[in-house]
Amino acid sequence: MGAIKCNDTLAVSIHRIRNSDLNEHGTVYGGRILELIDGQASVAAMRVAATVSMDEIQFLRPFDLQDSMCMEAYVTGFGKRSIEVFTKVIGEHLMTGERFLGFYCFMTFVILDPEKQTAFNKLIPETEEQKTLMATYSQRVKQRQNQRQKQQEFLPHISISKPW
Repeated sequence: MGAIKCNDTLAVSIHRIRNSDLNEHGTVYGGRILELIDGQASVAAMRVAATVSMDEIQFLRPFDLQDSMCMEAYVTGFGKRSIEVFTKVIGEHLMTGERFLGFYCFMTFVILDPEKQTAFNKLIPETEEQKTLMATYSQRVKQRQNQRQKQQEFLPHISISKPW
């Protein structure tokens, strides 16, 4: 095991928005964005893990037919068998060149094979963005742990009985 740089995990792709991506409001359907970023983030997670959760999902600005979406994903933290991936989607209006941050989220991937662990033991940030996100990784881990505890307390109250 060794150290890797955040940029060693960076996955970037561009998606041209098409009519089939749009909802009734003429903007990209949120589920389509989630589908695209799940695929993007899995590349950053090095194809060794399964998606467990998405959190801090923020739809900041809608994308429309005249936009492209540039998706960037990279690892921002890890445990023995888990990897956190930050994904952002930058919009670019194809006619004017205007760029904007339209979406971001954090995703947690878990290595399913109990015999395997992450292939590195140190993650090195290279940009100010990466330094900021890595510095707050432990806070997000604690928030996820608290959320899982709340979920375990809540789930027994959800009925699975047939209502019909």
